[in-house]
Amino acid sequence: MFEVKCEEAPGWFIIPKLGEKITWAIYDFPATERKRSETTTLEITGKAVIHGIEGVEMIAIEKNPMKANQIDGNKTVERWFVAQLTDTHSRFLAESFTNKDGVKIYHTFLDGDDFNMYCGEDNCGYEVELIRKGIIDKNGNFIVCQTDRQSTDIVGRYDVAINGKTYDTVCFMDINRYNPGIMSEAYIDQNGRTVLWRRFNRNDWNFNHYKKLWNEQFPDNEQVTVNGEIYVHWYDCLTDYIF
Repeated sequence: MFEVKCEEAPGWFIIPKLGEKITWAIYDFPATERKRSETTTLEITGKAVIHGIEGVEMIAIEKNPMKANQIDGNKTVERWFVAQLTDTHSRFLAESFTNKDGVKIYHTFLDGDDFNMYCGEDNCGYEVELIRKGIIDKNGNFIVCQTDRQSTDIVGRYDVAINGKTYDTVCFMDINRYNPGIMSEAYIDQNGRTVLWRRFNRNDWNFNHYKKLWNEQFPDNEQVTVNGEIYVHWYDCLTDYIF
């Protein structure tokens, strides 16, 4: 296992610095039907100041996003963000999108629950220095978290083989911090870049919308337990960093 410095904006794979750009794709499961369903290109466009705090602005162009993220059925969606990178943390400061009436909607880190990029108390963001804390333990598909709160931790060292190349990584696990009811695994190499990102939904996540448990929707998908609760694998993300 190794410690690593990861400066990527939480969940979006781009380092919030001038000149940065990245493209990433979602691959849906089950494995028997695995296919690329959505692509996103992110590019830093310049400096920005939100509530007196300086960061950088970025534009995200999403192709074929899931229906919940489409605007009036449009399968190309543009979104804008402001993110900040410090010596210790990476975080989002603001997000905006244009609704079906052509009105640009802004949310910032002072907007509470309306700010969807919230992560951590006071939107402190994620620490860039990732170390093993001993909060989360992973043994195969059985995961034990020492706290019921939102938690992150490095849980092990893994070789990740993709497209004929093997990457030496640590697995950085997020339980409910970036998004309640979701567990994610980010496999990060010694350069501090995400090689593979995997999403798991708690079995009852967003049940009011889907009307089914996730192990009923995708009975063939991988399942893990977190403190005894079932989480079901939904999709993976890969970026052009590895291609």
